[in-house]
Amino acid sequence: MTRCFRPLRLIGAASALLAAGCESNTPNPAPCPEIAVLQDASRLVEFDGPAAAENVAYSGEILFATGTCRYYEDKPITVRATVEMAFGRGPRGEEARKTFNYFVAVTRRNSVVIDKKVFPVNVRFGGDTVRVDVTESISKIVIPRKNERVSGTNFEILVGLEMTADQLEFNRSGKSLKFPDL
Repeated sequence: MTRCFRPLRLIGAASALLAAGCESNTPNPAPCPEIAVLQDASRLVEFDGPAAAENVAYSGEILFATGTCRYYEDKPITVRATVEMAFGRGPRGEEARKTFNYFVAVTRRNSVVIDKKVFPVNVRFGGDTVRVDVTESISKIVIPRKNERVSGTNFEILVGLEMTADQLEFNRSGKSLKFPDL
């Protein structure tokens, strides 16, 4: 599935100019922003009852995220990204269809979030299927730059699964690692 990601402040004619500027043959002045999966948000386990293997309803994991970028002169950085995920249905998962959400956030390196988007992933578990692999493509992440001296190394793109505070606490406790087959 192809997605488009643009900061909210870039709209209308500015977006058209950005898209037109992406086709230059001029090389990037520096490397692309790093794309990383947030460890705390890389794995999701939903339980129906107490946190035990027999009570797992659904699970999800971001396996990896990659991307390529293009920028030149003082134009914004445009990134194409791919996110590989796996979703599971456990013994308590009764529905054949489940929607999971993941986010993509652009940050100043090790600092503030510039923009964040949440994307749904609709998963269908057919018959006895307990695991579904999904590849999501994000066709355009646009990162504004102040001038041509600002390189991609000043930014990072973080990817993770949306989860509740309890699910995040479960991940941070290390307990999610005790279910290797989820």
